[in-house]
Amino acid sequence: MCGFCGYSGASIEARLQKMNDRMIHRGPDGAGYYQDPEGMMNLGHRRLAIIDLHTGTQPMCNEQGNLWLVFNGEIYNYQELRNDLIASGRHMLATTSDSEVLLHLYEDLGHEMLCRLNGMFAFALWDEKNHRLFLARDRLGVKPLYWTWHQGRLIFASELKAILCWPEIPKRMNPTAFSLYLSLRYIPDPDTIYQGIQRLLPGHYLTWTPGEEPKMVRYWDLDFTPHKTEFLPATWCECRC
Repeated sequence: MCGFCGYSGASIEARLQKMNDRMIHRGPDGAGYYQDPEGMMNLGHRRLAIIDLHTGTQPMCNEQGNLWLVFNGEIYNYQELRNDLIASGRHMLATTSDSEVLLHLYEDLGHEMLCRLNGMFAFALWDEKNHRLFLARDRLGVKPLYWTWHQGRLIFASELKAILCWPEIPKRMNPTAFSLYLSLRYIPDPDTIYQGIQRLLPGHYLTWTPGEEPKMVRYWDLDFTPHKTEFLPATWCECRC
């Protein structure tokens, strides 16, 4: 379990570290920070080291230093994906982490990379060259990702408490979410107990570029189309009564 956080726009002194410190329990093995040189994006990460203990620190960047990633989760097929990247001529960095695979997949495939991933994940990827943020969450929403759009600034984190570090954000209870909690004993996505703060829906990604509002897109859904069932002959069935 790791944790990450971030916000768009100019840096506010100590704000990113405060958000990150709120999630120290998610990653006691280290903390990392990135601030865009043009003042467009700020990223923080708390690390629980599991894969590539010594060189898998985050935020992680590509060889050119213009693509930055913070990631929480595990990509189960990352070795297969890594081998495919190497076979295609991609020279990997000196890590064996699944985080690095995400960076190179994005370089090659953009948002279509999500269709290649088998795992549980939430991540934020900042494209410094094209001024584009890419947030994504796994198909079933195993890994959490909270976000809010407040006064032209996008703020996101692995935990709600990190977003609440912003005193500018009103802490108003969401009555619909509270009613759902009393009925269901949990709050369904995308609502949270606070108005204006959402969870990114499972199977969705979110993009943002300066001067625009965030855009959320579904990249996966269950197929409920009925299929004709073909029964095997009785002689093919084995009874274990």
